[in-house]
Amino acid sequence: MNAHSRNATASQDLEARLMAIGAERYHDKHPFHHKLHSGQCTPDQVRAWVINRWAYQAAIPMKDAAFLSRCSDPQMRREWRSRIEDHDGDIDAGGGIRRWLKLAEAVGLDPDYVASGRGVLPATQFAVDAYIRYVRDMPLLEAVASSLTELFAPSIHERRIEGMLQHYDFANAESMSYFKKRLTEAPKDVKFGLAWVLDHADTPEKQDAACGALIFKTNVLWAQLDALWGAYVEPGRIPPGAWQPGEGMA
Repeated sequence: MNAHSRNATASQDLEARLMAIGAERYHDKHPFHHKLHSGQCTPDQVRAWVINRWAYQAAIPMKDAAFLSRCSDPQMRREWRSRIEDHDGDIDAGGGIRRWLKLAEAVGLDPDYVASGRGVLPATQFAVDAYIRYVRDMPLLEAVASSLTELFAPSIHERRIEGMLQHYDFANAESMSYFKKRLTEAPKDVKFGLAWVLDHADTPEKQDAACGALIFKTNVLWAQLDALWGAYVEPGRIPPGAWQPGEGMA
């Protein structure tokens, strides 16, 4: 087997490993998402999810800006900066963050309250902060590989759109616009990220590091849902300072 064939086989093996991580660990397997998408969440459980997921959405352009600040390759920066534009948008139209606040408004929350970050669960904030630090501090390979949960995002967005439109009165084209837009944004982003990781993870050690980064990111997402479940489903123990039903309403 020549060097080119060995490299191609190694890339295929790594991609298979990454896909297996998603199949086992992506947060579409979490019971909170099954509850949410099947219409079993109470209005307050939906609101708690919107508030806490906001902390993650708001952090995405911050972690991408941290990544760009370390990136010396202009081509890489050109490819990556669209991620910030997708979430922040421009002054007039806005982006994913503004679309998320439309969802907050639709479920009866005050968008300014949600945007303030008040009421976010401590565990959610810890997970989000850990993700920003990871992308800021880890080698570029791991920083890029941690974004590869986007490989699995379109399927969960499709199920979320379908389930919410079917089960919740607040769901309509405007309130679901964040997820609809991500159906085209996420595949574009992950195509570049996956190719970059497969190209640069050229040793067994680097391949293990890339897989470890993806596992870390799935843990970040899973931890947020565990926190939601514990606070607002079972046992329903809301920690001090976290959102209490009735607060922050429009």
